[in-house]
Amino acid sequence: MTTLFDVLTVTCFVALVIAFFRFTERDNRTLLHFMLAGIVFAVANQVGNAGSFYLALILILAGAGYAVLIVRR
Repeated sequence: MTTLFDVLTVTCFVALVIAFFRFTERDNRTLLHFMLAGIVFAVANQVGNAGSFYLALILILAGAGYAVLIVRR
């Protein structure tokens, strides 16, 4: 992990895993939604490493916001 986006997206992914086990009912539908957020974090990592700082931040915020919406549902 050499860049800011590596650290940030891995931290977000770990938070997704903790949220899944801690705050949800652990059903398949919720897991699929969290997988979508994880994919967004992976894309944000690649975009950020390629040099598009603002787009990567927007993707990270969108993935985190989506995960929060899923947990609150």
